[in-house]
Amino acid sequence: MSGKNVTEKEKRIDKEKKRLKSITSELSKEKQEVADGLIDEIAFMRATLENLKAEINENGEVDIMPQGEYSIRRQSPELQSYNTMIQRYTTACKTLFDLLPDEVVVESSDDFENF
Repeated sequence: MSGKNVTEKEKRIDKEKKRLKSITSELSKEKQEVADGLIDEIAFMRATLENLKAEINENGEVDIMPQGEYSIRRQSPELQSYNTMIQRYTTACKTLFDLLPDEVVVESSDDFENF
């Protein structure tokens, strides 16, 4: 994605990839290879979802479709795409975060116990 013609979407994708890679940086090599593929897809979906959300906010959730002498109202194509993609995005994120080790809970000792 280097070069002069890097789009705003590509910049957001790169930023998200970097963010997610920093979260998964401690994974084993085998898990990291799986994570990298998920990260690519998640970053793309997040940027695409942002674009779809902007279009939905600008144009609304309902689309008027002419049908000869009358028109029908239908869910906008952007909203349909958003609804489908958000489900896949959520699943991909869960899969990625399931690769991470469980956080170790460290019990803090308070001064009362030491008393």
